[in-house]
Amino acid sequence: MLNLAARVGSLALKNPVILASGTCGYGEAYKDFYAPSRLGAIVTKGISLKPRHGNPPPRIYETPAGMLNSIGLENIGLKKFVSDKLPWLIQNQVAALVNIFGEEEEEYVELAKRLSGLPGISGLELNLSCPNVPKGGIEFGRDRGAVESITSRVKSISKIPVWVKLTVNRCDPVPLAQAAESAGADAVVLSNTLRGMAIELEKKRPALASVTGGLSGPALKPVALAAVHDTVAAVKIPVVACGGIFSGRDALEFLLAGARAVEVGTAALVNPLAPLEMLKEMKNYLTGLKVKSLDDWSGSLNHNG
Repeated sequence: MLNLAARVGSLALKNPVILASGTCGYGEAYKDFYAPSRLGAIVTKGISLKPRHGNPPPRIYETPAGMLNSIGLENIGLKKFVSDKLPWLIQNQVAALVNIFGEEEEEYVELAKRLSGLPGISGLELNLSCPNVPKGGIEFGRDRGAVESITSRVKSISKIPVWVKLTVNRCDPVPLAQAAESAGADAVVLSNTLRGMAIELEKKRPALASVTGGLSGPALKPVALAAVHDTVAAVKIPVVACGGIFSGRDALEFLLAGARAVEVGTAALVNPLAPLEMLKEMKNYLTGLKVKSLDDWSGSLNHNG
């Protein structure tokens, strides 16, 4: 029998499919379709110390083989997340990581301090890669020193695993991942969206109110796959893949390249049942090859033809 259990550092998951931050709300977005506890984990919408209204609309636009979004990290803030959302995650036995971000380094530290000791939280995901905010996010994530400093400070107070979500936007992710590793990160996540733009030709104006946004979807997959492959070879900590994963075969490619788990986002917006369909496809494919566990598959890419 195939064992789909996955492990990302010290965090054990029932399977390798994780709902990505920003695409599943606070874990409850798809509860009318299936129990999120059936997945390996979910990563919540990014949480800040105080509520954020995000960017003005329009802030989502479909593109060929992808989607642009410029939500601007809208969220209900730490206090309401803990009082209104966390109890549901606990009650439904969802393995949840909380994505956190701030405009200043101190905000990451304060969020980690107040979240890491709470029940029902399996880990923290540091958002050092969002391209849709003027301060924080990618501003930190392209700076090796900032990655190392924020990660180190959060790790020094966190009682739970810390994953660092990085970018490939106009930068090489490998030295950034190495900085996160040297600072004690438990895993790195690659990659967040890529900065992009669309124009409504007849209206002669940008399709998004903020002009640019983050590109996600199938168009991102080859870029994310290369980043995962290169980073796996450069660090010893686990790499979690994210970007353009729309099928079980896509997920298996990232795992073959060495990822320990995959985050699914835009695919679930298109088809809420996509994560479960991916798991079924992965299981059928690996069973056909008589693979016994993900450990036998992950990182077994043949470079010799």
